[in-house]
Amino acid sequence: MGNSVLKQHYETAKKTGVLKISQKKLTEFPTDLKQLEPLLRTLDLSENKFTTFPDEIGSFKLLKHLNVNHNRLTSLPESVGDLSKLESLSVCTNKLTVLPHTLSNLSNLKQVYLSDNQITKFPLMLCGLRHLDVLDLSKNKITDVPTGVSDIHVTELNLNQNEVSVLSEDIANCPRLKTLRLEENCLQLASICPRILTDSKISVLALDGNLFDMKSLAEAEGYDKYMERYTAVKKKMF
Repeated sequence: MGNSVLKQHYETAKKTGVLKISQKKLTEFPTDLKQLEPLLRTLDLSENKFTTFPDEIGSFKLLKHLNVNHNRLTSLPESVGDLSKLESLSVCTNKLTVLPHTLSNLSNLKQVYLSDNQITKFPLMLCGLRHLDVLDLSKNKITDVPTGVSDIHVTELNLNQNEVSVLSEDIANCPRLKTLRLEENCLQLASICPRILTDSKISVLALDGNLFDMKSLAEAEGYDKYMERYTAVKKKMF
């Protein structure tokens, strides 16, 4: 990609605070990006060929939206945790295996999209972030939803197409969780504790494609209570 074209993008970003340089076959973080540190609010570097992301990203203190979807990233730098104003983080379709614990510092996060990576452990560092609404972890390699998950404040949690076989009862204690997607995993019916159906706030529980017949869920303890919540939500939509 020619420097003149990049320069045009930079000049526009100086006026708007928005920089989109996707689909440019970039393999390295552009060094000239540093000039936008004091004013950049949105950075879209999706559909390039990054394999690493530099520590310098932590210097973009005003950044609210970061999109690095469709690259080749195997990790994120700890300095991402310095982006104190970040509201949305999108790192779908990369090669992430782990996430930095510093994500727990991002108290303004509202949406995190991590679909289609190689993540094996549920990111408990995102628990306690009170503004987090949506967490998409679909198409990863997560095997269990562990104890401690009750501190996650999302309204929607997507774990479709993982390898989840263990679902902690703590999921029933999530204070805001209304939509839980667990389609195409490795759950047995016995893995769905009754409290998820009877006592949680979950009103949409997506479980197709697991190791049990969905008809048998209808006979599980508490299913009627779950259906009351489900029906109430559907009525509000129409």
